[in-house]
Amino acid sequence: MIVRSRRVRGAALALAAVLGLASACSFGPPDPDQQGAPPNLPAPSSDESSAGPDDPGGGSQEVAVTVLAKDLDVPWGMAFLPDGSGLVTERDTGRILKVGPESDAKGLAVTEAQRLAEVRASGDGGLLGIAVSPDYKTDKTVYVYYSTAKDNRVGKLVLGGKLQPILTGIPRSGTVNGGALAFGPDGFLYAGTADGTPTGTQAQNPKSLGGKILRMTVAGKPAPGNPVKDSLVWSSGHRNVQGIAWDKTKRMYASESGQTKAGELNVIAKGKNYGWPRSDGAGTDAKLTNPMFSWTTAESGCSGVAVLEQTVATACQLGQRVYLLNVTGNGTVLGTPQSVLTGEYGRLRGLVAAPDGSLWAGTSNQEDGGDPGPEDDRIIRLVFSDGGAGRS
Repeated sequence: MIVRSRRVRGAALALAAVLGLASACSFGPPDPDQQGAPPNLPAPSSDESSAGPDDPGGGSQEVAVTVLAKDLDVPWGMAFLPDGSGLVTERDTGRILKVGPESDAKGLAVTEAQRLAEVRASGDGGLLGIAVSPDYKTDKTVYVYYSTAKDNRVGKLVLGGKLQPILTGIPRSGTVNGGALAFGPDGFLYAGTADGTPTGTQAQNPKSLGGKILRMTVAGKPAPGNPVKDSLVWSSGHRNVQGIAWDKTKRMYASESGQTKAGELNVIAKGKNYGWPRSDGAGTDAKLTNPMFSWTTAESGCSGVAVLEQTVATACQLGQRVYLLNVTGNGTVLGTPQSVLTGEYGRLRGLVAAPDGSLWAGTSNQEDGGDPGPEDDRIIRLVFSDGGAGRS
């Protein structure tokens, strides 16, 4: 494995609040809603350096970066099994890969768990999000978000078995297709979709599944308590939701990728309208919900979202970085978001909190617009060794 050390610049007090300084290398045990056990990873290598404050009034935070897997083909979604191994989807090949928990000198072992013949990849469509059943130990079920030639779908399968669609008819586009998929702390399955039209007509249409966050049962039916009875829609007015996550207070966060003027990170609330296409970034319409934070398009294009304690992180393709935001108890951002890995690994798409408190991120350099290196694409692990994120 390759382990490197990097610094996260920012205000020392704000970053201390994000990551906590009471314990040098631990966030404590994972949230009860998280599944799995930590993979058997080696400690950071002995050449890891210690970084102290190096700017007046500010500070530096060291992050250890480990390459877990390489030579992948546009990894997209990531989720964890109870044995600590990760399941990773490849958008263009339609493969579900099992990463770990076994390892060798090259990284974690990567094996093909299944290739889904139903997937039709083109543009940014293909095999996208993946979620592991909260009852996986008994039902062995995995859920995926995938593209066919005519639509996007959510399906379920037992690895090695037949893929069964549970929701069809999500609008398919040559440019944006959403793809976020995760189980919420309420036990229901959430999916982020995309509008995919030049004028944004689907995001504001309550009868369309496009440009929405959907909330459903494991059978693909509208979940009880949705804003409108017998509707799958949880929130609307989205352009392209590729990442969703929750914090310990059950507050939901989602990325908004590909906006014309600004990329967004939103706090998602039941029944709210997030404005696309009427509002791009912060707006003045009281009926629309402003983003928690936004960046210029060139600095963002963010997809995966993960939460560790009070830190909300998002991985960005165009910005080629991971942003770290310190979020207060009422869901607002404290201080200025920090960035790590800027330009070091190219386009970053997938991001997930691992059961051991680290972050796993996936590069997306083998796609159009990327500049792949000899080891791309890769899965990398981030441990904030001076501030508490992850266990080293």
